[in-house]
Amino acid sequence: MTEVPVAPMMSGDMQSATPPTAIAPAWHTVLLIAGILALSFGGSTHLTSQRHGANRLITYAATAVMELLMLGWVALGLWLRKVPFRSLFGKVTSGFRGLALDVGVALVFWFGAMMVLGSIGVVWTLVDFAASHKHLPTQPGQKIEPSESQKKTLQTLEQLAPSNGREIAAWVLICCLAGLIEEAVFRGYLQRQFTAWGKGNVALGVVFSALMFGAAHGYQGMRNMVMLAVFGVLFSLLAIFRRSLRAGIFAHAGHDLFVGLMLALFRARHLL
Repeated sequence: MTEVPVAPMMSGDMQSATPPTAIAPAWHTVLLIAGILALSFGGSTHLTSQRHGANRLITYAATAVMELLMLGWVALGLWLRKVPFRSLFGKVTSGFRGLALDVGVALVFWFGAMMVLGSIGVVWTLVDFAASHKHLPTQPGQKIEPSESQKKTLQTLEQLAPSNGREIAAWVLICCLAGLIEEAVFRGYLQRQFTAWGKGNVALGVVFSALMFGAAHGYQGMRNMVMLAVFGVLFSLLAIFRRSLRAGIFAHAGHDLFVGLMLALFRARHLL
């Protein structure tokens, strides 16, 4: 089997010298997108209707099954085009040195991404206050009251955060699984597929895969979907820069793990 080249580094005109070929049939990608959107918004309705204290282990197990099914569907599409599954992950440097480098890159990337997303969040809040004719807090100790949609999103995320030893162990596993699978699906499969459909236009691959990444998180509300789409763009740029998904997998899994554990800590200290 001939290995399909990894998405190229971006050039000035955002076009690759030799346009890549699609790595799966078009119908296969369309069905994958439809499934992701259905699960996203169907899951949003399910999570927001759950009562407080719902069995998180069942939720984690269901999430793991859905992630694995998604990966299996991607593997089927690659098999239909005789594309090696491992080619999704790009060039992975073997040995401890290469692994340590990707861990370091993931950490630097994550801190930088949090600064970018934090800046966007501040601008979003200022625009939101201006549009609704609200006044920012001026007295010391005053807090910015989140909107109802933000409160709803926080409650949904708080429901997913682990609360005991078994749930923490399960959360670690699901974060590792999600980091691996979602990077393979969104940056490995969709980004390359959209790039091929755009006749090698890497920008199209980055933008549309990022939009799908944001749309896949419908349960987090519109604001977080937009923020995650930006996060998706940053992950795509990291994959292009590294020509590999490994650093992105580490950053993705670490981010999910950190957020879940912080929410669990805040809940335990009655800060939520």
